[in-house]
Amino acid sequence: MYLEIVTPEASLVSGEVESVTVPGVNGEFQMLNNHAAIVSLLGPGKVKFAGSPTIAEGFEKKFTQAEGKWVLEINSGTVQMSDNRVIVLAD
Repeated sequence: MYLEIVTPEASLVSGEVESVTVPGVNGEFQMLNNHAAIVSLLGPGKVKFAGSPTIAEGFEKKFTQAEGKWVLEINSGTVQMSDNRVIVLAD
């Protein structure tokens, strides 16, 4: 599936991933390939993804790696999953 992570600063991530885990307002949840369409608010926490998408130049320091996944701390946002495309709008 294709992942995009966009912040007010820039588009931070774009590319193919195997899974995406986000901090929903009612708890963390994961999306895999062919997940049902969803739109959800995000709370403070970590966006985690497995795969090797492109991370925008100059923003690599915003990401850490843990347990084989890339991790980005966010304060809030929204996520949309549709047709194997995940878009995270994060703050």
